Amino acid sequence: MGESNETVKINKWDGAAAKNAIDDAIREVLTGDLKCNESFALIDGRLFLCALAVGVALYALLWDYLYPFPQSRLVLIVCVSSYFILMSILTLYTTFKEKGIFVVAKEKVGNNTRVWEASSYVKKHDDKYNLVIVMRDSTGKSREASFNKSFANYIDTNGAVVQTIVTNEITKLYNSLSSEKKEK
Repeated sequence: MGESNETVKINKWDGAAAKNAIDDAIREVLTGDLKCNESFALIDGRLFLCALAVGVALYALLWDYLYPFPQSRLVLIVCVSSYFILMSILTLYTTFKEKGIFVVAKEKVGNNTRVWEASSYVKKHDDKYNLVIVMRDSTGKSREASFNKSFANYIDTNGAVVQTIVTNEITKLYNSLSSEKKEK
């Protein structure tokens, strides 16, 4: 992928927009500059649950159309209950499985496969961007690094993310997690 020529400008006072722009810049570093392959398994799980819920809702709609209400009562009850259960599972999935992870990237190093997970969050009414990067290898070892810095460190006065600064920060974290010396 590499660095794109198109500069995305955001309202630098909008915390959600700033977070999303920095997230995208970090994704670009991991999958472009550091040449890791993005894994979409986490997103695919969410999409599967959503598609299943929509399928249940469409089935209920079609059944009710073919067999109007008094006849379709049992099917509607089952479909509405199933939809509620699927939405509850989706909520649990996004809360406990995704945990704010915006990119999962895999890297092959010899016979070892490293999985990089980057998650971020911003507290309400705060200008601090919190990033957590977790590296897991195929032996089961896991390492974590994080930082908590102001948006102003990554966004210029025009509202554009400064890609070189993001690249330097992520490369430092990547190198510190990749080195075998710093075992935690």
